[in-house]
Amino acid sequence: MKRPPFAQGTLPNGLRWIHQQVASPAGHVGLVIQAGSRDESDPKDEGLAHFIEHMMFKGTTKRKAFHVLSRVESVGGELNAYTSKEDTSIYASFLKTHYSRAMELLMDVIQNATYPDKEIPKEQDVILDEIDAYKDQPAEMLFDGFDQLLFPDHALGRNILGTEQTVKSFNREDIMRFTQAFYHPERAVLSSVGGISPERFERLAMKFASDWTANSKAPVRLPAPAVQVTNRTTKRAISQSHVILGGQALPVDHDQLPTLVLMNNLLGGPAMNSRLNLNIRERHGIAYHIESFLHPMSDTGIWGIYAGTDADNMDRCIQLILQELHKLRNQSLGVVQLSLAKTQLLGQMALSQESNGALMTSLGKSLLSLGRVDSFDAIKNHVNSITASDIMAMANRIHHPDSISQLMYLPKN
Repeated sequence: MKRPPFAQGTLPNGLRWIHQQVASPAGHVGLVIQAGSRDESDPKDEGLAHFIEHMMFKGTTKRKAFHVLSRVESVGGELNAYTSKEDTSIYASFLKTHYSRAMELLMDVIQNATYPDKEIPKEQDVILDEIDAYKDQPAEMLFDGFDQLLFPDHALGRNILGTEQTVKSFNREDIMRFTQAFYHPERAVLSSVGGISPERFERLAMKFASDWTANSKAPVRLPAPAVQVTNRTTKRAISQSHVILGGQALPVDHDQLPTLVLMNNLLGGPAMNSRLNLNIRERHGIAYHIESFLHPMSDTGIWGIYAGTDADNMDRCIQLILQELHKLRNQSLGVVQLSLAKTQLLGQMALSQESNGALMTSLGKSLLSLGRVDSFDAIKNHVNSITASDIMAMANRIHHPDSISQLMYLPKN
């Protein structure tokens, strides 16, 4: 079924909103703010954006923590939040009859959270446990280590969770300094997908969000630096070996990003028939998990290939990965191969839009990062216009051997 077009607008205080009406008994609404871990310009603030995301549910000027958590969940809904490199999101899912309740709660939390001193030590302990759990997962540590390898002297290279030292140091003054600098309507998007009309959604947005105060003096982000190619191997107390090969990619607003997305999906996307999976896992049987990934950001991007394998197979695994990259740079896709690759990507994209919650997030992030939301038809037309020579040119640009960095974790024994 073809989805209806979305409606969007901007409140007088600069808050952008976007809503798509669907025939569903449920509603999904979220607030995405341009304030992520890359905005922690001082290394002492590493993990502060994530810490604030945890603390924002600890009470407001109107509600205690219990009432914040119960306001939506007591009627069967869900309330949650997460932090990324470039933004923080708080969102709720609920029966559409509770739209007013959910939107009022989101705006109460974002505007009136009190961040009480007595709750800070508790949440520090929670996040320190989260960091300990993370340290038990070497594959996850490898991804963050790769960011640090590419951006060693920039906030983009630091861990979203922070460190034990920084998390223990945070106080209410740090929280207020960060939120007062970044948590403002002109840096945010209110997005929604659910069973109410755009007109009603706009009225609710005006009712609950119009008094959020704008700030014309928000700090300017430090631009992303150029990536320096680096190879590093470390030994750890692990059983399996892990490696990432990759480098700098395109930013989210680049006009050739769809070509890179298509190429990445063909190489090692989620499907079992990706080139990397068919060759390295299925044909040679030397990696249980292998994938390529692409993380476009506002002014830069990261691409990479991750594989986990036995130490004895690592050199062979890397050799096979490099062979696949060589093929993309030097062998043009045939007409049938290219058509199948496009069909697969568009099918995956269409399926991803079947989740109204995921669609709500996608709408908000697109409007925040691009200032627009492209229709599926527009995306389809762009993907279908990509040629085999476009993919080969992109492979030579992004996967050039001289631009590939490598980070490897090997067992100590």
